[in-house]
Amino acid sequence: MTEIPRSANAITDIPPPKPPRLMSLDALRGFDMFWIIGAEGLVAGLKKVSDAGPLLWIANQLEHVAWEGFHFEDLIFPLFVFIVGVSLVFSLSRTIAEKGRNAAVLHILRRAVLLYLVGIFYYGGFSTTFEQIRLLGVLQRIAIAYLFAGLIFCFFDWRGQLAWCVGILVGYWLLMKYVPVPGGVAGNYTEGQNLANWVDSQYLPLRKWDGDHDPEGLLSTLPAIGNCLLGVFAGLLLRDSSQSQTKKVLLLIVAGTALLAGGWLWSHDFPIIKKLWTSSYVLVACGYSCLLLAAFYLVIEVWNWRLWAMPFVWIGANPITIYLIHELVDIPKLSQRFVGGELNELAFGRYGELAVAVTGLAISLAICYFLYRRKIFIRL
Repeated sequence: MTEIPRSANAITDIPPPKPPRLMSLDALRGFDMFWIIGAEGLVAGLKKVSDAGPLLWIANQLEHVAWEGFHFEDLIFPLFVFIVGVSLVFSLSRTIAEKGRNAAVLHILRRAVLLYLVGIFYYGGFSTTFEQIRLLGVLQRIAIAYLFAGLIFCFFDWRGQLAWCVGILVGYWLLMKYVPVPGGVAGNYTEGQNLANWVDSQYLPLRKWDGDHDPEGLLSTLPAIGNCLLGVFAGLLLRDSSQSQTKKVLLLIVAGTALLAGGWLWSHDFPIIKKLWTSSYVLVACGYSCLLLAAFYLVIEVWNWRLWAMPFVWIGANPITIYLIHELVDIPKLSQRFVGGELNELAFGRYGELAVAVTGLAISLAICYFLYRRKIFIRL
């Protein structure tokens, strides 16, 4: 098998020609964000329509499992972290080639800090008491994963990156399996009785999402870095000009299948638990992420079927912007101004809540289209 090219530290001083932007990656990012901004409303609407059959199954897949297991909704967050890893290969490689590694490191630090601070703002910032500030959350986890994956990318070739990835995922498993919780036993993955939750209760200050622990807590952020590094490997493959497009698709399918098999096998010893971000969960989520990337790359880049993907591209061009808009603007209430009240009851009946959810998605899509058409891209 052809080796994946060495990382950014092996790039020559001659800047390579800027590679064309991968529309498939933008579309996949938008596909992911589509569910982030619309899943909750769709779940509520679908459950009002039917309490059995395919619609209920879809609604259940758009909800997180309570603890152990895997639904489609449990893929959304790690898929975004995976895409961050894919994207940083292209952005950091170019920065290193043009400005040097020190400039790339400064870029990583600046972007990670800004994203972390936006995460603090997203969860209320300083609008509440100091004790209610949430130091770790979704955006903060992305920032930390990007920070360490980016630095590893800058200073290690692909073999070193692989060593880091394996070390992080295996090391986290060893900690969770063999380090006993004070007053408890080792290898207990029950909520509130496992090592990751105990570390949060003892060492994570201020607000925690689940009482005395957090699903984006301290120890469970480690495997998220491995999650991002798995995206880096996919990015290295896509950036490799020596591989044909068809071979890239095949390798992504093979990698995705292998990760899925490895994750489900590992789950017999280390259960798939999103709130602990277990290593088996990372493998399963990244396996599905590879397969989705392969599908989007095949259809958009190889077959050149692009028109259908444009709505996802609009969303994917401004993911953080639309994410923040949904926090700052009451989109469901805005939707009700168009399809609520008596009109909702008369025109939609039991489909009324679903109509509100679909209208909310349409409003979000219109905002993204406006920004895209005006070439307004708000990036950190």
